[in-house]
Amino acid sequence: MARIDLDLAHAYRPNPQQESDYALLPLRMSFDDGGAYALLGPSGCGKTTMLNLISGLLAPSQGTVRFDGRDVTRLSPQERNIAQVFQFPVIYDTMTVAENLAFPLRNRKIPAARIEKRVGEIAEMLELSSQLGRRAADLAADAKQKISLGRGLVREDVSAVLFDEPLTVIDPQLKWQLRRKLKQIHHELRLTLIYVTHDQVEALTFADQVVVMTRGRAVQVGSADALFERPQHTFVGHFIGSPGMNFLPLRATSGALEVAGRRVARPTDLTVPEGEAKLGLRPEYVTLARAEEPGALAVTVLQAQDIGTHVLLTGQCGDWTIKARLSVEITAPQRGETAWLRVLNPHTCYYRDEELIS
Repeated sequence: MARIDLDLAHAYRPNPQQESDYALLPLRMSFDDGGAYALLGPSGCGKTTMLNLISGLLAPSQGTVRFDGRDVTRLSPQERNIAQVFQFPVIYDTMTVAENLAFPLRNRKIPAARIEKRVGEIAEMLELSSQLGRRAADLAADAKQKISLGRGLVREDVSAVLFDEPLTVIDPQLKWQLRRKLKQIHHELRLTLIYVTHDQVEALTFADQVVVMTRGRAVQVGSADALFERPQHTFVGHFIGSPGMNFLPLRATSGALEVAGRRVARPTDLTVPEGEAKLGLRPEYVTLARAEEPGALAVTVLQAQDIGTHVLLTGQCGDWTIKARLSVEITAPQRGETAWLRVLNPHTCYYRDEELIS
């Protein structure tokens, strides 16, 4: 395995002059040896570009890629000793499952006994043992993608295994099983794994560290807990969570406190940054309050949806909406009623220029 250090930028057009010219803006980032990482973001954010720069399918416009301190910027994927798993299965339909799994090892002249042992280990991990003798062409799409995953994992000497949205073709009810298997394999083999996805559930359940990306920029690297509790950028607050974080304009002076243009009583137990900012608060932490309670905002209820596990309340305050996840045990206000919601509490985050300040 390898520690991977990136210090680079990439543009597909020559002579980039402005941020929009870059597919990947200048960044410095490290992936620790044996770590499990996810590159998470919407289509076009640069995550696949970063993966291809790591693998060697692309050479960066500027900067370097280092594996364990060695400059590999101009080396091919084979020279970097990378295994890559793509969206769609890359296998040989005319070969059996066992032959497909053994193929990368036979190419490297690994002894037959070692190949048989390693193929057996990986097949057992992926629950393919009973299908080793079957032709790949006869298998369903999820089994074929398991073979593709196995071909990436079977080599013991790889620097890293890279996954480019490998569960796209998998039936939804089977995705969680494969994510669980990948997590289990990572704990057993301690491979360096980097996984590209636009699905936050995949990223947060697979990776120890998630790289959240938008518009060619990595805006935060952190654990699932850190991304949820303290988003470093408003995009992270919006993108992570369902629904995402509430954002409301805030203006604080020594004599007054306004949220969404309305006067709010200042809590004595909280420090609120002076000046203009944007507050962010997860719906999970928005609570019902008494009228005029410090930190509470009056809203008009647009709807109160009983989801079963909770009630999702949507309120309107001027031009702004706010969502709250309330316990089903609470009698929620109904459409058209006025509700007071506490939006200033210890979980509230504050932003300027979209970056976390407090």
